[in-house]
Amino acid sequence: MMKPIELVIFDCDGVLVDTERLAVRLQVVLGAELGWPLTADEVVERFIGRSKESIVDQLTERLGTETAGLWWSRLMQRHRDAVDLGIDPVDGLPEALAALTLPTCVASSGSHEKMRHTLGRTGLYDFFAGRIYSASEVPRGKPAPDLFLYAARRMGVDPAACAVVEDSGPGVAAARAAGMRAFGYAGGPTPAARLEGPDTIVFDDMRQLPDLLAVR
Repeated sequence: MMKPIELVIFDCDGVLVDTERLAVRLQVVLGAELGWPLTADEVVERFIGRSKESIVDQLTERLGTETAGLWWSRLMQRHRDAVDLGIDPVDGLPEALAALTLPTCVASSGSHEKMRHTLGRTGLYDFFAGRIYSASEVPRGKPAPDLFLYAARRMGVDPAACAVVEDSGPGVAAARAAGMRAFGYAGGPTPAARLEGPDTIVFDDMRQLPDLLAVR
């Protein structure tokens, strides 16, 4: 028998804030500028859901340390500028949060600074304040389970009683590695097939989430 769900752990980008399509577009443009042409699908496969360290390691291996640093700094500035122009919560997310009665937290590959900015711009920061965890706080980013295990520990909940809402292949892999139930949101740029796997429910409308959690 599976334990009842006691905690819902949300990824941030692409699950709470509608930023993943923006990130993909920016990475494609940067690749063209800095000597690593990438398709949108290649960006999703290589970068989406991964930590800064993982992305920079790939950039460094391909382009060298200096260009990798330039890529990352341009990405962060352009992302920030775009978010300042206007960003929305993921479609259906406000309704899902309003219907949820379970405790929640955020565990993201993004930095605390980035999450303060994106969650703040969408009016979600105060809702999650004090329950926000970053890959910068653990030794290994996704697809390793470290971040989700850390979030569960900080929230005082058994990993087996946690559900993770993710939108990336590395994210659902990390949830499964942590022994948690994964809910793969396929309403963003990651194809549903990349989210499928054991102990994983794939869905494409965030409004479905409360009912899906209720039956697990």
